[in-house]
Amino acid sequence: MHGAIVGKIERRRRSVVVLIAVLSLIAGVVSEAIQDRSVPVPTPTPNVVTQQIPIASTPAIQSLDKLQIKGRAPKTGYSREQFSTDWGEIGGCSLRELILLRDLQNTTLDEDGCRVLNGTLNPDPYTGKTIPFQRGATTSQAVQIDHVVAVSDAWQKGAQQLTPDLRYQFYNDPLNLLAVDGPANNNKSDGDAATWLPPNKDYRCRYVARQVAVKVKYTLWVTQAEYDAIKNVLGNCPDQVLPITQTHG
Repeated sequence: MHGAIVGKIERRRRSVVVLIAVLSLIAGVVSEAIQDRSVPVPTPTPNVVTQQIPIASTPAIQSLDKLQIKGRAPKTGYSREQFSTDWGEIGGCSLRELILLRDLQNTTLDEDGCRVLNGTLNPDPYTGKTIPFQRGATTSQAVQIDHVVAVSDAWQKGAQQLTPDLRYQFYNDPLNLLAVDGPANNNKSDGDAATWLPPNKDYRCRYVARQVAVKVKYTLWVTQAEYDAIKNVLGNCPDQVLPITQTHG
């Protein structure tokens, strides 16, 4: 019986990994590090993204200058349910679990092959620390899934004008999702680059480049203070390119 369960877990694990790999290859994804790995984006209905899709070889500082600079819109009407009522799914597995599987090392899955029971975040992009993950009521929050461009920040900088499908896609887009240190994510809250940057200075260039990529993709804008903060970071790494993303039909 034990052997049959182990075999079932391993088969499901292989099927999830193959699903991620195959669909990522179709999307033209080439992985270099944790922050550049991608899985496909679930959408509730067939959808065409008409915005300019960021290209991985484009210097982030060039793309930053393509973003509009405006003030924050009122937060009126904001709720996460305006984006998604829960995580999307791929192959019957929650996107949250797939991001954990993508970003953690040495993972163990449950009998269904979807839920990550334990693993190691090494390194955590926000702090540079090695963080063990153990699923449990008092331990799971050690590693959280962060929206690199915070959901409420997006709402105040253009997402109110997006269609429900595009807001859903934004919420569940692996380009905008990272497994990170829980306390660091809590400290960030809904801050933008003007109010919060990762304590791990070695990751800041890639962090703001990912924010630029997401904002270009979804035609979101930046405030003047945010623009200045991002430009200041990228001034130390002018050759930093946008993270790899997918194309849409």
